[in-house]
Amino acid sequence: MQVAYTEHKPDDRPPSGRQLPELMAMAQHQPIRKHSPTSGSDIPDKLYFRIGEVARLCEVPAYVLRFWESEFPQLKPHKGGTGQRLYRRRDVEMALRVKTLLYDEGYTIPGARQVFKSEMKQKEPQLALGIDDHAPAVDPRQLRKLQKDLRDLHALLSRPATRPAVHPIRAARSANNIPPAGKQTTEQLFDLPPTPKNTTS
Repeated sequence: MQVAYTEHKPDDRPPSGRQLPELMAMAQHQPIRKHSPTSGSDIPDKLYFRIGEVARLCEVPAYVLRFWESEFPQLKPHKGGTGQRLYRRRDVEMALRVKTLLYDEGYTIPGARQVFKSEMKQKEPQLALGIDDHAPAVDPRQLRKLQKDLRDLHALLSRPATRPAVHPIRAARSANNIPPAGKQTTEQLFDLPPTPKNTTS
């Protein structure tokens, strides 16, 4: 058995087998992919898209789109009467955004979810605090009146209630007018006024 050895000639390839420009792009946190991803303007002008059409636009298999639906709550296509997924334009754009984050920018699924959360927080309007650099002058008489009103309110709320909080629905029974068990009439059971007996002559 003969073994042939070849001499390795140095070239521009590092031991990993990647080109030097590709390694430089990785070092500078730039996308490595050479083709440009499908943009929102490349999406056809339609109301609904089937999963196969979205898979072609995103250049991923249909099962990947179904998996992304389970991982990203923002990606929720409408299911028609037949149960088939119908993607709207914003769903297609969301799928393309997921693909860009995962494939082109190198995010993990939890990392991409975090990106979506931070984007949603930035879109939410924030309430202004209303604090200016220069506060308007406050009248001390108004402050004293406000303090007095707050003290009066506190004193009022601190007092015990004069009336019971719960009013009884029926009159209290005395021990004398409670008949023995089993001998109560319907009127007595439900505290109804006695009904007049029909006496026909």
